[in-house]
Amino acid sequence: MNGDRQKVVFFSLMFLISLFIGGCAEFKDISIDEIFQSPRGQKSGLDEKTVGAGLKDALRVGTERAVYRTSKTDGFLANKLIHIALPEEFDSVAAALRTIGLGNQVDSLEMAMNRAAERASGEAKAVFWDAVTRMTLYDVYGILNGGETAATDYFRAKTSDSLRNRIHPIVVGKMGEVGLYKLYNQIITTYNALPLVSEPAINLEDYVTEKTLDGLFIIIAQEEQQIRKNPAARTTKLLQEVFGR
Repeated sequence: MNGDRQKVVFFSLMFLISLFIGGCAEFKDISIDEIFQSPRGQKSGLDEKTVGAGLKDALRVGTERAVYRTSKTDGFLANKLIHIALPEEFDSVAAALRTIGLGNQVDSLEMAMNRAAERASGEAKAVFWDAVTRMTLYDVYGILNGGETAATDYFRAKTSDSLRNRIHPIVVGKMGEVGLYKLYNQIITTYNALPLVSEPAINLEDYVTEKTLDGLFIIIAQEEQQIRKNPAARTTKLLQEVFGR
């Protein structure tokens, strides 16, 4: 690899890292020459392996931040962007129950769906990390030259299937933990006892799984857009070594 190509590659890596790291310290704009030169004009000694490790560490920090936001209590429930509402197929059930004074049960069902999503989303971290370790130089260039959510689009394309397969059984388990099935059965039993009604055709497990995935990617995109506009860094020891001023 000639010198010009090395500079292009490392510039791409540096730009990508700036997209995903969230934190509290100001991220200083660093040129390629500054990265590989010490304050005295001497070579810093950083090699491709160290820089690559810094990239992976940065992406790990960024994705963990998004997962943390969604998996904590009220991560879904209190966030209007990703709050899971009852499916449209359930509208007639909800309206009927509210009419007879059982609105609290309807609200409790919606809360249980969001709680299940919050508990299940924590499983996403390992899947995102797998995607990071499999990134190629072509992927890096694609993210560098893409739009405001290019990195998010990369993760969506690379991880959606594996993330769905991993999260679906977790969602099923968490739905049981939060009492969603019991509550749903109580609601449907009451609803079916009303005259001239029919049970809605809805698979809650698939619905909550898809909404959990959507919420994760929405938050990652939000983080990416914010970081593109206002780069910041939460440095680990490795990042300090790679990006020392």
